[in-house]
Amino acid sequence: MNEYRKKVKREKIKLVTIQLLLLAFLVLGWEFLVRGGILNEFLVSKPSSIFKLFLTYLEEGNLLGHIKISVYETLLGLLIGTGLGIVIAIGLWWNKFIAKVLDPFLVVLNALPKTALAPILIIWVGLGIKGIVVVAISLSIVVTIMSSYNYFKSVDEEKVKMLKTFGATKYQILTKLVLPSNIPNLINVLKINIGMSWVGVIVGEFLVSREGIGYLVVYGGQVFRLDLVMMGVIVLAIIALVMYLVVNFLEKYFIRRIK
Repeated sequence: MNEYRKKVKREKIKLVTIQLLLLAFLVLGWEFLVRGGILNEFLVSKPSSIFKLFLTYLEEGNLLGHIKISVYETLLGLLIGTGLGIVIAIGLWWNKFIAKVLDPFLVVLNALPKTALAPILIIWVGLGIKGIVVVAISLSIVVTIMSSYNYFKSVDEEKVKMLKTFGATKYQILTKLVLPSNIPNLINVLKINIGMSWVGVIVGEFLVSREGIGYLVVYGGQVFRLDLVMMGVIVLAIIALVMYLVVNFLEKYFIRRIK
């Protein structure tokens, strides 16, 4: 058993090492290609310039303010969109007739280009954080409803019948079987919604915000500061990765608890 754990640990270390080496290769390659004149610095900037700009924004205190507002908006959109979507999915599982009535409407809503409708949503709801959060929610809630409902439906029917023979109520079936057995699936939905929420927030900030990472990116594009654009994109990628790792940790924790 100890030998197996050591082997798993070695595989993880090997995987992380290769990933870090690949990242270093890409960053150094980018830097050298720009310095060698193969890539146009005006179009792609270079890692050293981006890092210097990052330190400047960090020292001035501007960057943390932009990060805080974007993370706050994303977390609100993520939690509300995922939570509300799961609640609605539970309602559909509870009442099959309502599920059949709403099914074509959900399919149409899922097919709509939510980012294209973002200006309309913001006009309806209002400018500022409220409108941006609603855009983030709109991108995640329908996907959450459809995915969660399909997960709930796919629970082993034999287990459901067995609980019914013991006199279990629908509420007990939901809380003792359907939800616990789908915790990993619901966490996967949360992982997907991290990206969806960030897309909604960035689109919203492109349109109406004067702060946030999305504002930095669009401002950099307007003044032709590609180092600022790239810095915003890299910071966004790092924060999204951190959020994903946190959810991944929660997934492992809940799976251990279930086992």
